[in-house]
Amino acid sequence: MASATKRANDAEAARALRHAVPRSSHADWSPAPDRPDPVKLLVGAEDSPSVDLLRLRNARIAASPSAYLRGSAGMMAADLAHTPNIGVRVQACGDAHLGNFGIFATPERNVVFDLNDFDETLPAPYEWDLKRLAASVEVVLRGKNVTTRARAEIVAGVVGVYRRKVGEFAGWRALDIWHARISVADLVGVMPKSARASMLRDPSYADRARRKNHLGAPNKLTAVVDGHRRFIEDPPILVPLRGTGADLDEVVGTIDSYRRSLSEEHRALFAKFTLMDVARKVGISSVGTRCWIGLLEGPRHPPGDPLFLQIKQAGPSVLESYLGRSAVGHHGKRVVAGQRMIQTGTDAFLGYGTAPGSGLACYVRQLWDVKGSSDPSRMDLATLTRYAGLCAWVLARAHSRTGDAALIGGYLGKGQGFDKAVAEFARRYGDQNAADHAAVVQAIADGVLPAS
Repeated sequence: MASATKRANDAEAARALRHAVPRSSHADWSPAPDRPDPVKLLVGAEDSPSVDLLRLRNARIAASPSAYLRGSAGMMAADLAHTPNIGVRVQACGDAHLGNFGIFATPERNVVFDLNDFDETLPAPYEWDLKRLAASVEVVLRGKNVTTRARAEIVAGVVGVYRRKVGEFAGWRALDIWHARISVADLVGVMPKSARASMLRDPSYADRARRKNHLGAPNKLTAVVDGHRRFIEDPPILVPLRGTGADLDEVVGTIDSYRRSLSEEHRALFAKFTLMDVARKVGISSVGTRCWIGLLEGPRHPPGDPLFLQIKQAGPSVLESYLGRSAVGHHGKRVVAGQRMIQTGTDAFLGYGTAPGSGLACYVRQLWDVKGSSDPSRMDLATLTRYAGLCAWVLARAHSRTGDAALIGGYLGKGQGFDKAVAEFARRYGDQNAADHAAVVQAIADGVLPAS
């Protein structure tokens, strides 16, 4: 009886939401009068001490409209803040573009397909993640010179996968939603027949991901010096921290703080490892953000029992400017908590800590713990379409785990009106993204933005 009453209440609430926020309204997009200038945003970010990294970052995001979209989560958050939503929040990824999905290892060492990159995670309208995913599909399709009509059909189909899966998850038990996952076999199984054989042979999938783990890092990042393995010099990307210094003290202190965030069993496991070397390793997308890697050795050293950790500064989510500050407070904890809520199986060494002295909030995870990704721009059209659908499946599961799937599903309904509306939004936003990218390219040509 209670279940029937809840279904009736959910249906009534969904009808009210459709009246308040028509599904067709999600097609709307036009730049706000106070929209930030994309070039000024990049110029304003140039407070990093590394000019070389800034040049690399600017060159990479200028490489294509798709690359610009990937690097403009803050700009799109500002734009999404002016779009309609029904007021139902989920634990959003905050940066759910096509490139932020891949294959990872669960704690049980199973390899699954899931979301990645949770620096921007925050409770937010479910529409924001979905529209960023849809826009990324639109932009990648433009790079393949797909016609406007075909793009609209494909993007609407991807949104349709999300809509149907949320509706399906609404009828599942909470525990079943929590444990739902896509294995690599599932990933290959839904691909077109023409793509399956090449995917199974392609080392960019499960085989390469299994090799890209902590055991693969030594040859790429380290060398044996005087009988001891140490990080190599590769400035400005990789710079070892030797001797004494404030940076080294911060890393050691952060790791000590991080230990307390681990569960008791993982803390006991971590206690078996000894910190041997530390380096500053900066990603192009995180210029101006502190990021270190630590080399630890376990009890079987020699011949070698390495553990590589990434220690990364966590700042405010780009969504916070429009949704309010995170209730968690500590941004490292925000990232970790968000990842654990969204991702099927998280890294056993995922945790957070605080750097002494500076008070920087950081999160910590294994470096390369069975990880692989694919480049959507290199996929044929059929493969890309199926792949994007899987990304929508993952997003629907993440939102159903952390939000009201019955209310979202009831609002979306069974028709394709919402799908087509979001596809139209993606088309309009694709035009804006192309204009923003062109402005950045011109700024580089004019010498306003340095790039190399």
